[in-house]
Amino acid sequence: MSTWMLMARQPMAEWLAWIGLADLPVAQLAMIAALVMIVLLLMGFPMMVPLMVGALIILLAGFSNLEPTVLVQQMIGGVEQSVLVAVPMFILAADIMIKGHTADRLLDLVSKFFGHLRGGVAVTTAVSCTLFGAVSGSTQATVVAMGRPLKPRLQEAGYSERFSIALIINASDIALLIPPSIGMIIYGVVSGTSVGDLFIAGIGPGVMILLLFSLYCIALSVWKKIPVEARASWPERLAAVRGALPALGFPIIIIGGIYSGIFSPTEAASISVAYALVLEMLIYREVKLRDLPEIALSTGLITAVVFILVAAGMAFSWIISYAQIPDALLGDVIAMAADHPYRVLALIAVAYFIGCMFVDPIVVILVLTPIFAPAVTAAGLDPVHVGTIIVLQAAIGSATPPFGCDIFTAVAIFRRPYLEVIRGTPPFVLILLFSTALLIAFPQIALFLPNLMR
Repeated sequence: MSTWMLMARQPMAEWLAWIGLADLPVAQLAMIAALVMIVLLLMGFPMMVPLMVGALIILLAGFSNLEPTVLVQQMIGGVEQSVLVAVPMFILAADIMIKGHTADRLLDLVSKFFGHLRGGVAVTTAVSCTLFGAVSGSTQATVVAMGRPLKPRLQEAGYSERFSIALIINASDIALLIPPSIGMIIYGVVSGTSVGDLFIAGIGPGVMILLLFSLYCIALSVWKKIPVEARASWPERLAAVRGALPALGFPIIIIGGIYSGIFSPTEAASISVAYALVLEMLIYREVKLRDLPEIALSTGLITAVVFILVAAGMAFSWIISYAQIPDALLGDVIAMAADHPYRVLALIAVAYFIGCMFVDPIVVILVLTPIFAPAVTAAGLDPVHVGTIIVLQAAIGSATPPFGCDIFTAVAIFRRPYLEVIRGTPPFVLILLFSTALLIAFPQIALFLPNLMR
């Protein structure tokens, strides 16, 4: 790749000069690079191609003194960080649990305690998706694992199909906030923020969103006069607790181990894989030795996509920081940041929300975080608080049209048309946007637990 760049550098630089892109002001060059990237996306190129082409345009047209190989160095350096080892480990643990019956055990536990209440089946769905997100760290894994058993139950209870699908999709997005969270890991790598602090900071907002979703489900159930299920007996509840108790060890091990100093977030990810194997192969006995190659292949494919995006995103982030594009584009924002920190937070929330509607949240975090970093520093904002707001926007974007990744996962899992899948999402998106406003206005929702742990 570096040889190709060296061979192509001179002709490409001459071509850029010929069309008038050489020696342009930084702001204009950034806008042209962004336009080219958008065109490439619309043409159907995978996301890494627009990122690398945009980085090359900025480098060759604006910094002819730099060798293109510096982008390769940034790509390699971007994926060399040890904390990123946690990403494939958490993905592997999630894949093992999807193959097994962890999701069913958690669903049975929640339904035995909440199923008899008004709106109990819908609340059970929200709580079950949150719990599985707390052991998998992946929104798409939660949609896959919880969607199949929960959608029929919701419809049998009297809920419409569009509400059932929308609830599953949006409740699954709480997985991006509740640790372990891949979104938190990516933000921590880009911003240099403690992943452990980000993990614990996501708990407060995640629980808040779960409560708001539950209140909406209860209100809708009263309005629609959804019947309640029979109350489970205490022996049935105790049996459900015994069955799900090993699965509930995941968040305890991850959060407790990190904050007791026993192991780092990366080591916690490795332990989660070992725990998932013991749980599914020895305790529940749902995963067989012959299943492991298939599980490993699935994990490898997803990990490759994530790491390619991270590598390209880190190279792009480096060049825009080197070119001081944030200062050129957000000079006024940086200037007002010290006096209006809440405006900065609101601008960050809007930018990430819109970006995540169209592009993979990982890419948006990689690209926009260094752009807003000077404004965050100038405003004196807590990077943990900012990271929680950013990851919440990534969660919203994952379930928001037109290109939310969980929407397409639901289309594949439930085999329903795209337009039918998105019909029920607006109320949940409004709840999530309201949650964003609360998180901006009251930082302690996110910072209370990290400050308590320090």
